[in-house]
Amino acid sequence: MTQFRTLVSSFALALATVLPAAATASDMMGLSKVELRPGWRMADGTHMAGLHIVLEPGWKTYWRAPGDVGIPPQFDWAGSENIEAVSANWPTPLVFFEQGMRSVGYMSEVIIPLHLTAQSAGSDMQIAGEMQIGICKDICIPATLAFAATLPPDVSRPDPVIAAALTDRPYSAREAGVTQVRCSIDPATGKDGLILRASIDMPSAGGTEFVVVEAGNPLVWVAEPDSYREGGTLHASTRLVHVEGGSFALTRSELRFTVIGESRAVDILGCTR
Repeated sequence: MTQFRTLVSSFALALATVLPAAATASDMMGLSKVELRPGWRMADGTHMAGLHIVLEPGWKTYWRAPGDVGIPPQFDWAGSENIEAVSANWPTPLVFFEQGMRSVGYMSEVIIPLHLTAQSAGSDMQIAGEMQIGICKDICIPATLAFAATLPPDVSRPDPVIAAALTDRPYSAREAGVTQVRCSIDPATGKDGLILRASIDMPSAGGTEFVVVEAGNPLVWVAEPDSYREGGTLHASTRLVHVEGGSFALTRSELRFTVIGESRAVDILGCTR
């Protein structure tokens, strides 16, 4: 827990120095290119854009739930116009091990599709945002990427680069054949927080299966789960602690499990019992 708080404090301090909106790849160690792809307007009036991040050789960046040693990415859409909501569609990540601890993210490059809902579907959207990320090689560097673009309503042809990223997503629970998720939640004996145990009835995702647990509350830290398979059931257990040390409640429907195997990843929302 002390290590987690130190990481958060160091991250906040490093973000005091941010990168300019017009930064080029040469301004950012570890980054080769950052590009906002404007995408297309879809039949339902929403818009699909994409953020393309290319890393220099040997560097990596982190997924939405980065693990014990990663820096969680954060978006800020302040300054955007005619945009009601933005949802990031994260492609399937990789699992890394650093100093014996697990992290989750991407090597080489990542395209993050951005699904935007307009306040007025027939008008331009003005997207202006920042993304705070961590990029790592021998050291980890927090950086703020700033970007802005006009997204017109009359472009309906899909961008194949974004479309390919959309297909590279974890399977849904239904697609992967998940039939049941049984959860138990108990106080941690002799420690702060809660112990979550989950039994997920699902076919194997291939090879060693890693489980990532998200609490649905950004102020709740989740330890790296222990997991093992027993026939058609994948078992996982972890400890959850509030970052401010206080008590908290877990909403079972907001728990999120991502199983990452050699063949595929599976995104599972909530406990069925």
